[in-house]
Amino acid sequence: MKTFNNQPKSTKKAVRYIKQDASKEQLIEIKKLFDTTIQKRIKALELDNQKIIS
Repeated sequence: MKTFNNQPKSTKKAVRYIKQDASKEQLIEIKKLFDTTIQKRIKALELDNQKIIS
């Protein structure tokens, strides 16, 4: 896994926002958004891998 300094600028900005400025309500919404987005991406990658194998 990449270290924080090697992450894209947008990722670093998002993490800094979460650490410094986000309210509890914003954190809950951000977590939901990230969780669903990550799960969708994982499923898409798994489907792509299955297509390659088939």
